[in-house]
Amino acid sequence: MQLEKRELPPKYYLTYFQYLIDFVQKKYAHILNGQEEAFLAQFQHLTEDEQCLYIRFSNRRGSFFKTDKLKYAEIGNIPNVLRSLVEKGFLESLNEQHAPLSGGVLEIYNKAELITLAKLLNLDTKGKNALKKEELLDWLLESVPFGDMLAWLNPNQLEADYPLVIKVAFEEEVQMLKFLFFGSRYGDMSEFVVRDLGFQTYEQFDIENLVPHFQSRTEAEDKLKVSLAREDFYLMQEQKVEVLDIYNWFMSWTEIHFKNLSEIALPTYYRFALKVATFFEKAKELDMALSVFRLTQEPPSRERQVRILQKQKSLEEAIALCELMLAEPYNADEQFFALDFLNRLEAMAQKKKVKKAVTQQLHSADSIRLDKSWQRQVEFGVIHYYEQLHKKAAFTENHLWRSLFGLLFWDIIFDTESMAIHHPLQRSPSDLFKPTFFEKRKTKMEERLKVLEDSDLCNAYFHTTFFEKFGITNPLVDWYGGLFPLVLTLLEKLSPEQISAVMLEMAKNLREHVRGFPDLLIWDDAEYQFIEVKSPTDSLSNQQLYWLKFFETINLRAKVLRIEWQKPLEDSSE
Repeated sequence: MQLEKRELPPKYYLTYFQYLIDFVQKKYAHILNGQEEAFLAQFQHLTEDEQCLYIRFSNRRGSFFKTDKLKYAEIGNIPNVLRSLVEKGFLESLNEQHAPLSGGVLEIYNKAELITLAKLLNLDTKGKNALKKEELLDWLLESVPFGDMLAWLNPNQLEADYPLVIKVAFEEEVQMLKFLFFGSRYGDMSEFVVRDLGFQTYEQFDIENLVPHFQSRTEAEDKLKVSLAREDFYLMQEQKVEVLDIYNWFMSWTEIHFKNLSEIALPTYYRFALKVATFFEKAKELDMALSVFRLTQEPPSRERQVRILQKQKSLEEAIALCELMLAEPYNADEQFFALDFLNRLEAMAQKKKVKKAVTQQLHSADSIRLDKSWQRQVEFGVIHYYEQLHKKAAFTENHLWRSLFGLLFWDIIFDTESMAIHHPLQRSPSDLFKPTFFEKRKTKMEERLKVLEDSDLCNAYFHTTFFEKFGITNPLVDWYGGLFPLVLTLLEKLSPEQISAVMLEMAKNLREHVRGFPDLLIWDDAEYQFIEVKSPTDSLSNQQLYWLKFFETINLRAKVLRIEWQKPLEDSSE
């Protein structure tokens, strides 16, 4: 079946931008500042072509652009439109006030153009062709004041019909409008294109029921502030800024901003801190890493702290933290890491050897022998093995359980009453992987689980949901034709109580509990078995062990299966 080819109208991006600003004005009018209101008012007074060209620039990466080779078929007389936008303050001609941003100006030129510029400025370019562009750019900025470059960057600008290099104005205002719409820095205008070209289908919402992501100006500014700081951190890494300078910058930023951050910005900050701490640990700056890890509980922060404390011979503190992790684990990785760490210390004191919990489970597992030709596709080798025993087999791993969860609770997940749906392009509620997800939906989810008790009603429910929602974006559901019969098999083989137990366990911590499920489902008319396949070089993860032990508590049949490779016949000497 060939997909229908879709085409967007010539000025599709204007339609999208107008939708965005209309939406923001409707949902966030109470928190817009004077500059943003002024931008919106002035933008509406631009001609359509002026609006289009401005949006073309604002949707591109960077602040500065060369304008001598612009070609947009849908915009007439681009030189006149450019000149008008400069006169109206939506674009700025390159000038000495842009000196602090000179790096961004030179960035729009390729390496050959920068060499040419250096020659025009009478610089000795011998050997400079061997430099990387970034090195060449730094050399130019160090060698010549920005003011001296201007005449060469915009030659004959006074005689030109329009500026050859411009800077986009109102960047902060447009940035905030997009941030308010999407709720994060990850969203961009291309999501409209993806939707309208048919590459992504979103759940439909009544726009009147969508709630603002931010309830106050402070909330929006705080989350944006953290997001921009994170981008600065990545930029400093790219520019190879000294590790100590990055540490001083981050700690100074934290000291100034953290204590007053809104609650909505804290998760973003904690994930940011984890990235920074991991960077210091990889740089072998353990004191720096430890001080930053201590700013966040985000896993694996506490595990990394224990490892660092052990290296620093601070065993008492490491043990105390492990005991806390064991008493109140955030996930399976923390739970089994803390258990193994404490057991290992006890064994060392008694001069005994001890195996990790995952290793013990793996070594006690059943095993089968497969031909080595399955080495690169071991799960399919196991499927083939069981099919030879006249059993049915399917690759399930995480996608079956995730998809079952997503289908069973579809309308509850996307319920606008949860106050977690904020704009029409959302792939999932904003609290999907937060503790509040289950807290807010607990009653409705427990009520929905009752549908599992009536097999006819259950099958009808899943049939309706699957085929009505097929193809609609849901991060929990992996759409493919074979999913539905596999879901029916799961419903047939497991009891309602077992499925309910797994669904509720997932719901309590979706962020962690959507992974670690066994690789395969093997079944026939009489029985079933979930199997976690492990080749000789594989290890069992903590999350996999978590689910295996949980399955034991609800009598759900699952096991680890170790694979041993058969030697080729020609290698057998006897």
